[in-house]
Amino acid sequence: MGFNPLAEKGIPLELQIRNWSELNVAPFDKREVHPYTRARVIVMNGIEIESILSSHQFARHTDSWPVKTTLALLRRVDQQQQKAVNWLLPGDQTVLETTLGYEQVAIDLTAGLARTEPDPYLRQTLDFGLLEDFDHLYRYANLIDLIEGPKRVHEIVGNLTEVMPGRPTIVEHRHPFDDVRRHYDRHTVDPLSRLHAMTIVAAEQQTMNFYMNVGPTYVPPLARGLYLEIAEIEEQHVTQYESLLDPLESWFQRELFHHYNECYLYWSFMTEEVDPRIRKIWELHLAMEIEHVRVAGELLLRHEGVEPQAILPPELPQPTRFHENKKYIREVLKHQIDLTSVGPDFVPMGALPADARFFAYQEAVNGGVKVPSEYVIARHVEVFGDDFRLTTEGPHPIEVLRSGSLEDLDAAQHERDE
Repeated sequence: MGFNPLAEKGIPLELQIRNWSELNVAPFDKREVHPYTRARVIVMNGIEIESILSSHQFARHTDSWPVKTTLALLRRVDQQQQKAVNWLLPGDQTVLETTLGYEQVAIDLTAGLARTEPDPYLRQTLDFGLLEDFDHLYRYANLIDLIEGPKRVHEIVGNLTEVMPGRPTIVEHRHPFDDVRRHYDRHTVDPLSRLHAMTIVAAEQQTMNFYMNVGPTYVPPLARGLYLEIAEIEEQHVTQYESLLDPLESWFQRELFHHYNECYLYWSFMTEEVDPRIRKIWELHLAMEIEHVRVAGELLLRHEGVEPQAILPPELPQPTRFHENKKYIREVLKHQIDLTSVGPDFVPMGALPADARFFAYQEAVNGGVKVPSEYVIARHVEVFGDDFRLTTEGPHPIEVLRSGSLEDLDAAQHERDE
């Protein structure tokens, strides 16, 4: 039998409050940390933030004093967990270095989820977003190479994630109607699919918020422009992924699912964490979240008459892990780089009619201006003679994207069709 949080004994809720010394943890060394340890820290910060924000929204939609106070206590502990996790990031890690970490998370987390996702539509949605975040890493890598100098990209991502063009950011801008996806059915969804959807929403949401806030702190217009453009794409991604969730899941169910997902991810990450000190944090938080699942389950039973066992699986699904996804990403690039969306469906850009709203929206945001994501590559070519790439598995799988800064999706689609 696998791990079942409902069958485990956690730390009593009243014993979970920690003092400032316990929360003000020593950060990791940015020069020594394993890239995927950094990635796990970033993911769990996003997961805690999403749980906290959802709890606040729940509190604003209930008039029950016992529910409000229980949520307040659970939320306070989640707040402390978030502080302990996020304070692992070192103060000498620049915003752009952190940004590269965020994009490595977006790439290898999304690819890892897609590779194990049982639902074909959810998997396609993950693959679609994957190629866009892959391109964001390429743009930010060129920016950091211009601003902070060589070797920075290698030090952040190691050789675990390649850096080269994905679906060009310039063509990721779609009409808002075309970022809304079909949601899963809460009655029939695979438990792993629900956890995947909740995880990717939390990860993309924190990236969106991070870029929205740090973008204007830069002085160079080149950097400000790139954060401005990509922050808007991240909002599109949040729209895309949050629409996968069944809106008819109740507030009590969502509260339980959030804590169950935290259990799932702390359990997943503690089994592969290479830093012993940080692994102890994952273990501690898992013990706390086991109790949170119990308390949230009691709320569900008391107010809706539903046993938590009735909507949770008998054991945690297969763990989510960070690992290299280079070959998988190259396959997705080869077959899906030319896709866009029309409503909830994914279609080749070449299949769009001339009057498609995609083209009108593209003209509204890109027309007659220097597009930041293109300009940062052009600037790198101007200064260094070529763009920055980190390729360990050979040339780009699409010939037209193997050098320079010109993206021609029609040519890429033609090559794929050949």
